[in-house]
Amino acid sequence: MEPQHLSDDQRWQIALAKDRNFDGVFVTGVHSTGIYCRPSCPARKPLRKNVVFYPTCAAAEAAGLRPCKRCTPETIAPDEQAVLRCLDVLRRSETLVSLGKLGVITGYSPTHLQRVFKRAVGLSPAAYHRALRRERASEALSSGLNVTDALYSAGYSGPSRFYDENKDRLGMTASAWSNGGRGAVIRYKVADTSLGPMLVAATDKGVCRLSFAEDRKELEKRFPNAELVEGGAEFSKMLADVVAAVEQPGHAPHIPLDVKGTAFQEAVWEQLRQIPPGETRSYAEIAAAAGNPKAVRAAGSANGANSVAVLIPCHRVVRSDGSLGGYAYGTEIKQELLKREQSDG
Repeated sequence: MEPQHLSDDQRWQIALAKDRNFDGVFVTGVHSTGIYCRPSCPARKPLRKNVVFYPTCAAAEAAGLRPCKRCTPETIAPDEQAVLRCLDVLRRSETLVSLGKLGVITGYSPTHLQRVFKRAVGLSPAAYHRALRRERASEALSSGLNVTDALYSAGYSGPSRFYDENKDRLGMTASAWSNGGRGAVIRYKVADTSLGPMLVAATDKGVCRLSFAEDRKELEKRFPNAELVEGGAEFSKMLADVVAAVEQPGHAPHIPLDVKGTAFQEAVWEQLRQIPPGETRSYAEIAAAAGNPKAVRAAGSANGANSVAVLIPCHRVVRSDGSLGGYAYGTEIKQELLKREQSDG
């Protein structure tokens, strides 16, 4: 979400939460004191009637305000500048940019830059760039291009490079992205759990669907050209692990997944998996951790696009005011999952 799309009510809630993930997105002007601050400023909460929000420091200063000496909103932390510069370079480049080159651009050592970038974005620069290329390939395939043309347009040197880069990650071939799972064998079963009937489906690579109150018809809609087979003995072993993960959420990092999303969606999903069981994060915090603090609405959409509930724990995301927010399978299930994790902790 662009800064101008944040409402003043949203900005006020962010300021109350002192959410540092929105530092640089807007500033808080306090006209009773004549200063403006970062959203995360630790100073005492001002009265709402005295506050006006500004998109930039320059706009606040044009209104006669001066920067807060405590939070220094006119400055940007060096690490933040380095990450933003790397993101800009990676988004503009069709070919992989080496960590050494990014280090020269930012003035950081490659080792330190890798650590700073991964802490902010959730992925290494190389992994982020690969995710961007997969996203471009998916968009090109969806536009009607044949596989070879789509992969070249996404920046791959050829189809073999795409398959080499993604063979350990994807259960479906590139053409299946736009062909409803053509060529993929998906095994599935509806299992009984204490939260109700649960659909679990998996390719040879891992779980591709976990949902509640759904059946084979849902799989047919998602993968109309895949071969759907009721799970056998090997599938039953994995199914038992998945059921256990639902009955005692927070203990499933070993279960393999086979999911596909855009670069930002995958960054969001990675951040969701890093939330410790029993804890929650706001949509704003997830957006910032995924590398785009302005994309709060997109983080919510990425949450909704999660096709493997519980295993990618989107139930751990709540609203900024602490309320549960929505959940694809109903707030009762979300509340129960959180309750089980907190009790277990």
